[in-house]
Amino acid sequence: MSTIKPLVKGFFDERTYSVQYVVADPETRKCAIVDPVLDFDEKSGATATRNANAILSYVNEQGFEVEWILDTHPHADHLSAARYLKEKTGAPTAIGEKVIEVQKLWKGIYNWPDFRADGSQWDKLFAEGETFQVGNIPARVLFSPGHTLASITYVIGDAAFVHDTLFMPDSGTARADFPGGSASRLYRSIMEILSLPDETRIFTGHDYQPGDREPLWESTVGEQKAKNTHMSTCRTEAEFVKVREARDKTLSMPKLILHALQVNMNGGRLPEAEANGRRYLKFPLDALEGAAWDDQ
Repeated sequence: MSTIKPLVKGFFDERTYSVQYVVADPETRKCAIVDPVLDFDEKSGATATRNANAILSYVNEQGFEVEWILDTHPHADHLSAARYLKEKTGAPTAIGEKVIEVQKLWKGIYNWPDFRADGSQWDKLFAEGETFQVGNIPARVLFSPGHTLASITYVIGDAAFVHDTLFMPDSGTARADFPGGSASRLYRSIMEILSLPDETRIFTGHDYQPGDREPLWESTVGEQKAKNTHMSTCRTEAEFVKVREARDKTLSMPKLILHALQVNMNGGRLPEAEANGRRYLKFPLDALEGAAWDDQ
């Protein structure tokens, strides 16, 4: 792994508890944007670009050039701003090649027969182990399924962007009960991440602020191994699966999953406007388990 330390700036979205990142090469001033959020209010149906514009303002203030817009997976809890940022910067969008499996799965759930489930909605589909660069900083892709079929980790210099695999040590790990998810696969993905050098910086994609503490999103591999509430106590895959699946059974589905997936599996594109000039989301009924009243 490269010991080069990119500059990393996190942007926390309080509404979805998501963390977005700008990761930059201080020498060339080139950067990548990781997992940007498109603002969406499910009650009014309103969309906005406040999060994405804050990222653009920071990029401009720092004199950075956006070289990549990177998604770690099709998100279930927020809409992706990747398409909007591509329009504003001209930078290519990218995601892992297994996104095609997610597209095929959700194409059926949405009954979307004309949808192109081929990954063509992104400019680049990364393969497992593929390398690229952010400026002069070497980067590579780890396939990290379990939370979803398509989840990947970007290792850029000494920084690993793990999104929904590991949370901060006091929050444990991500759920694995979405369609296509697997606690066993998640465990193996996490173990690969934790095989990176102990000093590797870990940047997680969500922070749910246990105990109402301030939002946090940076740790290290060493800290995760020593203190993660799941990984430091579960000594085997079987133990982890038992703990993870028991926890997942207590969780209702994310409130935006059915809103978000139809946008995010389409590279962050909102639906085309209909004859009246308005856009409409499609909402399948009784498609998923995990209703809110199941927790009561």
